[in-house]
Amino acid sequence: MQDERRPVAENPRPDPRLAPVRHGLTVNGRSVTVEAAPGTRLLYVLRNDLALNGPKYGCGLGQCGSCTVLVDGRALRSCAIPVRAAVGRRITTLEGLAEGGRLHPVQEAFIAENAAQCGYCLNGMIMTSVALLAAHPDPSEAEIRSGLQGNLCRCGTHVEILRAVRAAASRLREARTGSDGDDA
Repeated sequence: MQDERRPVAENPRPDPRLAPVRHGLTVNGRSVTVEAAPGTRLLYVLRNDLALNGPKYGCGLGQCGSCTVLVDGRALRSCAIPVRAAVGRRITTLEGLAEGGRLHPVQEAFIAENAAQCGYCLNGMIMTSVALLAAHPDPSEAEIRSGLQGNLCRCGTHVEILRAVRAAASRLREARTGSDGDDA
């Protein structure tokens, strides 16, 4: 019987698209440099290289929302964004919402309204709510439902989540009114 094995190339050329390169990112207000292949998903860089575990791996297809981050203020799925597309943009994770040791009003409202059960969807719900309230400071319930419809929650805390977003909208309005000096 003949040996039909094909010869193996001694020096196979690596695919240059897979070679790690340096990427300068702005994450939670900090400039960082990471080494990753250009097509590496932003989620993996955030979690594995920067130890930011707010964004969760859920479906890996950009459909469940658990990996949501803010990119230039827009809620985007980090599992669907290659790291090269995030260069030069402001990335905010759940860990970056707090300022001066104080939680963001959306985070405070989610805690106050007990809007979490297992917590897996929580990152996406909060990050999407922050972006929603920045774009629509006084949303109707229909607008809140529409804004959050791409975030999957299997635990059934939908009523509490809606209540938390309404409460956060109210807190943010009060903060804007109070800081405008209208109380004087």
